[in-house]
Amino acid sequence: MSSRPTLRQQLLRRKPLHAFATESEGGGGLRRTVGPFQLTMIGIGATIGTGIFFLLSTAVPEAGPAVIVSFALAAVAAALTALCYAELASAVPVSGSSYSYAYATLGEFAAWAVGWCLLLEYAVSGAAIAVSWGQYLNDLTERLFGFQMPEAISAPPGAGGYINLPGVVLVGLCCLLLVRGAKESAVVNTVMVLVKLGVLVLFVVVGVTGFDSGNLQPFAPMGVAGIGTAAATVFFAFIGLDAVSTAGEEVRDPRRTLPKAIVGALVVVTTMYILVAVVGVGAQPWSAFEGQEAGLSVILGDITGAGWPAALLSAGAVLSIVSVTLVVLYGQSRILYTMGRDGMLPAAFRRVSPRSGTPVFSTVLTGGFVAVLAAVFPLDLLADLTSMGTLAAFAVVSVGVMVLRRTAPELERGFRVPGYPVVPILSVLACAYLIQELPLDTYLLFGGWLAVALAVYLLYSRRNSRLEAGPDPAPEQAGVVRAEP
Repeated sequence: MSSRPTLRQQLLRRKPLHAFATESEGGGGLRRTVGPFQLTMIGIGATIGTGIFFLLSTAVPEAGPAVIVSFALAAVAAALTALCYAELASAVPVSGSSYSYAYATLGEFAAWAVGWCLLLEYAVSGAAIAVSWGQYLNDLTERLFGFQMPEAISAPPGAGGYINLPGVVLVGLCCLLLVRGAKESAVVNTVMVLVKLGVLVLFVVVGVTGFDSGNLQPFAPMGVAGIGTAAATVFFAFIGLDAVSTAGEEVRDPRRTLPKAIVGALVVVTTMYILVAVVGVGAQPWSAFEGQEAGLSVILGDITGAGWPAALLSAGAVLSIVSVTLVVLYGQSRILYTMGRDGMLPAAFRRVSPRSGTPVFSTVLTGGFVAVLAAVFPLDLLADLTSMGTLAAFAVVSVGVMVLRRTAPELERGFRVPGYPVVPILSVLACAYLIQELPLDTYLLFGGWLAVALAVYLLYSRRNSRLEAGPDPAPEQAGVVRAEP
């Protein structure tokens, strides 16, 4: 009889790669219904949202017109990490994103800590995104019908609002769609993504007509420090790229499809962000962005003097935020499902509905948590905390690539990071640079969040982990508990 593992052994034990393979090949219970185009749209849908429709009003005052450079820096950091994600997603094509990658490479506690970081990335960012829905909904109804919802129920909490009801309603509607099935959700998301891409192209085309090079002067009024601060802020706009990797067990031919979708989404997102940022700061003085709600709509209205382009942009923003919220809730529920399957969370999280093939409990719980955050928490605090958790998870993925190259060099990979090991190292350095640009209160909140993670791990997860019984769980242990009809 083997002795009980020590705490150190528990913290460092890794999930066997063949266990991931078993889950990926059908042991997980989720249905492979998502195609490559839909998967790319999931990546774009999770990323393009408040990052470009809302964050300009926050980032431009921090950097001035040099926010263009800030977007470029954030894009470089995201690109370096996206390449690392692409390799790990092709090597370990399961649900769970960087949580699963950390479990395979760095050990159980590192995976648990990353899982808690992903709670910040998905649940908290979902709340921050949902909060801004009321602002664009108000802008749209004002332009079309001449009325707005009261600020007390539609503005972000702490910025004139008390309870953000539109955000709560949005989260509830997205949960209902996700419970119906992954395929249906992916189809709806694809339609919304195509609409919002079309709307952003309209903004660029029309916005160019109002471009004034004088608005770019002074280019960097806040200096290099302002550019770095804004880069850390706008990195929030890139955090949805890893949503692609949460669909590892619901996409067809994952080893080939996952890396293509990640890289494809990154190219589309980066191109749109840079174009919109250039046109936005060229069409309006940088000092006018501060405190500006529904900023892109305001810019279009000022340029054209007509109502329909701005109304169309507001409609696109409303749909955009719906699609981001939908995919964020999807990604978070799949991560919780994977953690439940590993025994790190109670068994209820890994139950899959036999009717819809979706983890209903994880989806509903995620929706409830996000709805509460959206209703009562200030947006700016959520954005910085989300960036911290995301950057930490991204750095772990980059380290994981290097570890897996050493520990499993012969493992089948559908994609390999070019320029290895330079790219993973640069990715870690880029994440570290952006982390140090975040404010002190974010560090304190993040430290408290990780302290809670440690407490939960010591009290529950380490004892209930599937690996507690031994390093080589049986295939049936890696499966799911199916909910009763």
